[in-house]
Amino acid sequence: MSIARSRLLKLLNSRAVVRQKVTLASGQTSDYYIDCRSVLLHGESATLIGELVWEALRDVAIDAVGGPETAALPITTATTMHFHRMGQPMEGFFVRKETKAHGLQKRIEGRWQPGWRGAGVEDVLTTGGSVQSALDAIRAAEGHVVLVVCLVDRLQGAAERFAAQGIPFKPLFTLKDLTI
Repeated sequence: MSIARSRLLKLLNSRAVVRQKVTLASGQTSDYYIDCRSVLLHGESATLIGELVWEALRDVAIDAVGGPETAALPITTATTMHFHRMGQPMEGFFVRKETKAHGLQKRIEGRWQPGWRGAGVEDVLTTGGSVQSALDAIRAAEGHVVLVVCLVDRLQGAAERFAAQGIPFKPLFTLKDLTI
């Protein structure tokens, strides 16, 4: 395991793992919660996330990286910044839950263009339902989803969802990596 992966895993375990009963976005209940917001909004963690997501994407032909609002925003920013540091231009985007009712009335924010190949990012995935809406919006905007990367896969159906659509899936970590 690289130094960056090892350090991010320590930060996830110390900052994000919360042991309490919660209801997840999927509607399932759990005795623990993975609160990645406390990692995404932390300087060292964000730097490591940008580096590790870049590593997952660097050999993939994509035009942009992004995902559903809210968690994808800091992941996208950290990732596009790391692409820039590595001398590689990369566009970022995020997908709103609903089309904006004013201004340019966009559902996909950023400089998304029809025909682009995008990588979806998200913090924690259970069944993948939270990111599915963003993937559908990319397709509706005449884009192609070529890969999904998440920080943590809870191993409850997301991989199977993307496999059924022919979309490669690369979690940085799985539930088995965390200390629950």
